[in-house]
Amino acid sequence: MPYQSIYRPGLFEGRVIIVTGGGSGIGRCTAHELTALGARVVIVGRNAEKLARVKAEIEADGGSVSSHICDIRDDATVMSTVDAVLADHGRIDGLVNNAGGQFFSPLKSISTRGFDAVVRNNLTGGFIFMREVYLRWMEQHGGSIVNMTADMWNGLPGFAHSGSARAGMHSLTESAASEWAASGVRVNSVAPGLIASSGFDNYSGEAASTILSFTKTIPAQRYGTVAEVSAAIVFLLSPAAAFITGTCIRVDGGGPNARSHWTCPPHRNNVPFEGFHLDALPDLLKRGQ
Repeated sequence: MPYQSIYRPGLFEGRVIIVTGGGSGIGRCTAHELTALGARVVIVGRNAEKLARVKAEIEADGGSVSSHICDIRDDATVMSTVDAVLADHGRIDGLVNNAGGQFFSPLKSISTRGFDAVVRNNLTGGFIFMREVYLRWMEQHGGSIVNMTADMWNGLPGFAHSGSARAGMHSLTESAASEWAASGVRVNSVAPGLIASSGFDNYSGEAASTILSFTKTIPAQRYGTVAEVSAAIVFLLSPAAAFITGTCIRVDGGGPNARSHWTCPPHRNNVPFEGFHLDALPDLLKRGQ
């Protein structure tokens, strides 16, 4: 069974779209959906084995994909990667700035080095990729950029380093949308809440306990799916979003709208969108059932 996208077949025919962090989670899902819609997708990441697996999956489904090993935190590597994409494909129509990562820690225990590493991963690296794609192609030809932020609106305790970086990416998105509009470049972001993906399995202890109790605190009473995040990304890349720039789509089940005086009642009527045919429940959730 192929990817079950809600968008029409051939929507991105002839378009070249880079997806950073394309070896797992949301990036993997987004790469699958975009290729299913006709795009030539370039997946970027640091782990060659993960990239090769996703490339093989997509090609088995008949999609067009190439991969590049790239540390988004390194200027020279990003520059050479963008140059290689242009040499191979001749254009870059879209960038999904998805790569990132963080670790659970109370703020008082985060070292300066650890804080800097997360900010560089979740903010600076995205800026570098945006800048180089813009300078090397989009400034003259236009395009669309979708950045990844997070549900950090009321702070992100336990992940303050990541929350700070994601808030910075939100502001960076708004600034770039204004500065680059004259070039026909749209810049938007997507802010996921807690999404059931392979990233869950990186956590244990207090962080895992927090994840397992999370659904009780949000109106939707469930985790999001990677396909629900991908659908928002694809919309922002699409022609239907031609008059949308500088904005953020929250994919969070209403989490930021819940308040301490309100107990979110359980229900079963919020049905997940399960468009990704290769998605699987994270081991953490399997163990927690």
